[in-house]
Amino acid sequence: MINDLIADSLTRIRNAAMRRLDVTTLVHSKVVEAVVAILADKGYIESFNVVEDGVKKTINVVLKYDENGRTVINEVKRVSKPGRRIYKGKDELKRFKNGYGTIIVSSSKGVLPNDKAFELGVGGEVLCTIW
Repeated sequence: MINDLIADSLTRIRNAAMRRLDVTTLVHSKVVEAVVAILADKGYIESFNVVEDGVKKTINVVLKYDENGRTVINEVKRVSKPGRRIYKGKDELKRFKNGYGTIIVSSSKGVLPNDKAFELGVGGEVLCTIW
């Protein structure tokens, strides 16, 4: 049994990118699907789709590489963990890595990237950072 599905998903994406795989499979949850949707919107992954196999659901993620064959993800890090939750206010979410990176936040408005959370004026639990 996996306790932290977000950390497991980020690790699977990181490991697949290091091995230069085209596709990786993640365990489905609504939060993981929202995080993967943000990664797709920001251009860190090519695409994703949810696969239903009876009761069980998985997410297939197509990874993205540049023209030299290197992954476009430099670093992906889980910030808030089950043992220690990290919360940030809207003013602390303004920029990350001079605008090159993204902070993914779970807020009262849903799972959002840092620029959208700042625009809506909400803070929340910092799920992960990526650049």
